[in-house]
Amino acid sequence: MVKKELITRSPLRILEKSTSGGVGKGNIGVITARKGVGKTACLVHIATDQLFQGKHVIHVSFANDTSHIVAWYEDIFHEISHRYNLEGAMDVHNELTKNRVIMNFKQNGISNEQIIRSLRSMIQDGHFMADMIIVDGFDFSKISAEEFHPFKEFAEELKIEIWFSSTLRKEGQTYDSKGIPTLLSPFSTLLSIIIHLEPKEEHIHLKLIKDHDLFPTPELNLKLDPQILLIAKED
Repeated sequence: MVKKELITRSPLRILEKSTSGGVGKGNIGVITARKGVGKTACLVHIATDQLFQGKHVIHVSFANDTSHIVAWYEDIFHEISHRYNLEGAMDVHNELTKNRVIMNFKQNGISNEQIIRSLRSMIQDGHFMADMIIVDGFDFSKISAEEFHPFKEFAEELKIEIWFSSTLRKEGQTYDSKGIPTLLSPFSTLLSIIIHLEPKEEHIHLKLIKDHDLFPTPELNLKLDPQILLIAKED
């Protein structure tokens, strides 16, 4: 199967149709769930979908070791290429890798302004014109909405789509009147899309909490396969 067919058949097209066209340039989306549910895998799949379209992605990680991030990209690519008999898989793999940059930070040791400056330097000085930025492992509990606002300004200025992940407490999680986790409530006006991953018996359900200015939101016809943590269509 050629890349064009893969792009057309990607379940992420359902996400775009189920929301107001997806996150959109200059906007921010968040994948939220408790630890270990599949946030990183979901973000990597979103990034991989962009890479298949010939777009450029910067993946920011706050993990101590980024080897598991690389492993996720490799696993997801090989699973896709195997499932859909991707033609010229190695050439496609090399092209995707060329269009992806992984940056590693420690949130405790760097300010948001420094992170943004590093991203700006990579894009402008490094001539890596990113279409999407993935920010994995960001701790929203350590900052205020005011401190987060520069990320929104940065996205708007460079017309870049940014996806964050947010880890919720395993027990005792609370929500505001609109169904947004209390942790993210202060940031809600800065976030265009919020998706919550809910583990079920046979799959992980993607619940759309916020779709731009829409509350409540329609049900997403998407799920994660718990065995391989890939986005898949509902049966």
